Amino acid sequence: MAYVVTQACCADASCVVACPVNCIHPTPGEPGFAEAEMLYIDPKSCVGCGACVTACPVGAIKPESRLTPEEQPFSVLNAAYYDEYSHADRTPLALVPPQRRLVDPRPVRVAVVGAGPAGLYAADELLRHPEVSVDVLDRLPTPYGLLRAGVAPDHHHTKGAEKLFRAIEEQPGFRYLLGVEVGRDLTHAELAEHYDAVITCVGAAADKRLGVDGETLPGSLSATELVAWYNGHPERQDLDVPLDHERAVVIGTGNVALDVARILTADPEALARTDIASGPLDALAASDVREVVVLGRRGPDDAAFTLPELVGLAGLPDVDVLLDPGGADITATGERGRLLRDLASRERRPGRRAIILRFHTQPVAVLGETRVEGLAVRGTHPTLTGAETLDTGLVLRAIGYHGKPVPGLPYDDVAGTVPNDRGRVEPGSYVAGWIKRGPTGFIGTNKSCAQETVTQLLDDLDAGLVPVPPRRGEDLRERLADRGVDPIDLAGWRAIDRQEKHRGAISGRSRAKIVALDELRAAATSSLRETV
Repeated sequence: MAYVVTQACCADASCVVACPVNCIHPTPGEPGFAEAEMLYIDPKSCVGCGACVTACPVGAIKPESRLTPEEQPFSVLNAAYYDEYSHADRTPLALVPPQRRLVDPRPVRVAVVGAGPAGLYAADELLRHPEVSVDVLDRLPTPYGLLRAGVAPDHHHTKGAEKLFRAIEEQPGFRYLLGVEVGRDLTHAELAEHYDAVITCVGAAADKRLGVDGETLPGSLSATELVAWYNGHPERQDLDVPLDHERAVVIGTGNVALDVARILTADPEALARTDIASGPLDALAASDVREVVVLGRRGPDDAAFTLPELVGLAGLPDVDVLLDPGGADITATGERGRLLRDLASRERRPGRRAIILRFHTQPVAVLGETRVEGLAVRGTHPTLTGAETLDTGLVLRAIGYHGKPVPGLPYDDVAGTVPNDRGRVEPGSYVAGWIKRGPTGFIGTNKSCAQETVTQLLDDLDAGLVPVPPRRGEDLRERLADRGVDPIDLAGWRAIDRQEKHRGAISGRSRAKIVALDELRAAATSSLRETV
């Protein structure tokens, strides 16, 4: 019995190491690893031992016999990968070099700014060295960044990567200073006074703009804001999301656009079993939205969404997913092309909610007097260049993220990144994640990104390029306390986590997120707090 990978992966590669017959690719060290949309199991080589299932931290691997009808395309994807890529002439697994040790064994303290995947992977790489201790800071009282506030609530398997992060948190030398904002509570220079090095991993918090008239009307939002809203981000719970029109329009064809379309058309009863924030859940339960149109300026062959996400969307049991190629032919090959053509051949059934993937269509202006009332569009294919108005009360732009300037660090306004050399800004100051490379890759991509940055830091330490900071022996918490800032530590986060899970269990949910900053701080000091 063969096993099948059924979703985009965290790229942790635990399953690769666990497999006794080397049937999971691409592996670390092979072309495409960490950039691939997912890993693939060779059905001809798989012996059905199930070792990969135990090792997978996000529950992405299933026996072929237990795939649902909607998951069957993943069986084809796994097999097709090996038809296209032969691995007979490749190194079976990544060669694991001896563990590096620093030339000078003195204690090293590193501050990591940002507790999202990039920051926690950086902490993990650093803590492989017994000389190093790490303090992870974040401006929010909760860690995990986009894994908590960006992954769609119905993607519970992806959220399983929390298990990886919990293991990182439990390593000796790890400490949280949550609820501390660099640039508000202290400067980057002040932080650097306490640590041998600072790695900034603040992501790309802004979104790209459409640049059309009416973009600032109420009801014209970024998908970034909407995702944060329904995921319980404390700073987005007051977001005005008009759901009183039967149609919403999403501009962009990436995975975030598909996530937003799926959540807007989801069955509220199904959403109620996820960790979606309670306020947004109530709003979506009362929503009038019945149709979401996803617009792409180019053709379906150029869409940015990954194949695993498209497979999941196409298999929705209670929503019609249709495709309008906008006058273009679908020329994509393989499973992607087959699925695109299948969606283009479907017809909408009366009375059902629908997601329409519409291509070769460009927004011209957001229309309305005091709020969004429509979207003017035009065709971009030579055969269909006419203008049209789509009636809608909600327009969401999902055309990419953009990094914000980081106080105290240089900034490239065009790229939205901190200029760096493989993560090094200057000796003692480093970056990782989206603020380093731009908004590309998946959660697991941050692992190889962090490895590169930490290697630069260790090289600088060994070369004697990192000076000893003047206040290294002092605890930063004392400085923060003088300013009235009380950081939340690991025990505090564990207390928040327990309380959210306790609240969720009462209503049959995995978690009921606490969304108010004062309530989060109260939970961190509640009776559920334990010594970690």
